[in-house]
Amino acid sequence: MNIQIFGTKKCFDTKKAERFFKERNIKFQFIDLNEKSMSKGELNSVLNSVKLNELINTKSKEYTKLNFSNIRSADIKIELLLKNQKVMNTPVVRNGKEATVGEKTDIWNEWINKS
Repeated sequence: MNIQIFGTKKCFDTKKAERFFKERNIKFQFIDLNEKSMSKGELNSVLNSVKLNELINTKSKEYTKLNFSNIRSADIKIELLLKNQKVMNTPVVRNGKEATVGEKTDIWNEWINKS
């Protein structure tokens, strides 16, 4: 297993994801999106597993500021997400080519059972 958790230190769901893997003695890499943003390749890898709209946090202040609700083009949304990752729902948990957004303990357990 190669677990990466993208999130922020203040996000409760990100803390839950960290705790989930710590309790099961599974090593993971935590990437704080406030310090280091997700690369285009990482974002594309995540988008192969989850829908674009699942990744966008419609309740964030940045969502309103960037006028996200009026953007129809997926390509433009992806470019905006790359530049403004505060609009992203967290945590984004990656296991190789698979990914989840938010707290998805059932899927994480499946990953553990497969390994």
